[in-house]
Amino acid sequence: MVGSAIHRKLVKEGFDNFLLRTSSELDLRDQSAVRNFFEAERPEYIFLAAAKVGGIMANNIYRAEFLHDNLLIQNNVIDSAYRTNAKKLMFLGSSCIYPKLAPQPLHEDSLLTGLLEPTNEPYAIAKIAGIKMCEAYRAQYGCNFISVMPTNLYGPNDNYDLNNSHVLPAMIRKFHEAKEENKPFVELWGTGSPLREFLHADDLADACYFLMQNYDEAGFLNVGVGADVSIKTLAEMIQRVTGYTGEIHWNTDKPDGTPRKLMDVSKLHALGWKHRVELEDGIAVTYQDFLEKIETYAV
Repeated sequence: MVGSAIHRKLVKEGFDNFLLRTSSELDLRDQSAVRNFFEAERPEYIFLAAAKVGGIMANNIYRAEFLHDNLLIQNNVIDSAYRTNAKKLMFLGSSCIYPKLAPQPLHEDSLLTGLLEPTNEPYAIAKIAGIKMCEAYRAQYGCNFISVMPTNLYGPNDNYDLNNSHVLPAMIRKFHEAKEENKPFVELWGTGSPLREFLHADDLADACYFLMQNYDEAGFLNVGVGADVSIKTLAEMIQRVTGYTGEIHWNTDKPDGTPRKLMDVSKLHALGWKHRVELEDGIAVTYQDFLEKIETYAV
């Protein structure tokens, strides 16, 4: 989702010299393969968006894979970028790096000030390691490696698999299938009370393009919209967009996750960048993307 959004943005801006590989063509967990690729191709500017990602369920079930695979991916790419003298690298992390009970909105200075949310701790630790690796390579080797921490993302080419997707695309699929099957209710996890911030992938791509040109500091930057909604409100938006007319049942035996995750984006705004896509408009576009891919996710 993120990689394709960044690619669309760069094409729109007139760039055409890309080094594109699918995960089947280049396994970023394979150190030798990554080093050989970098030695042969010598990319100048790198957007490191690749990662193993998922929602609460996937993070809880595949804890070892989320830690192991993400560490391998980022270590291999960051080190190879240094070894082949890349001009600049941008590492994309996640808002889950912050302590579970950090003061809201989440400011960059809150990193490593408390315990992480247990359900996604392995993923968060991997992303924190990526931030620190970029900082360490900058300090020791003088590399122009920067890090950005996006809030919750959604948009075209999202993952709608119910077993390992994030909350917004999972809801899109659930409400759509309930509508198609004329189900009387949709069951959702938790209480609906947690607050979340959502950024459209095209907005993130725009921010990444802006920062690749205008930001060269050691400290990482939050990227978000600066406003949040409850999961209940999100569900109601998606219900409207999909046209589902049944009820919503909240399964309070399931976990809510972090009570609130709102990013402090004052540093980003001070640099001159703000989001453009409003949430319900973005959901409508994302739902159309889902409808175009619906056969892929047929039960």
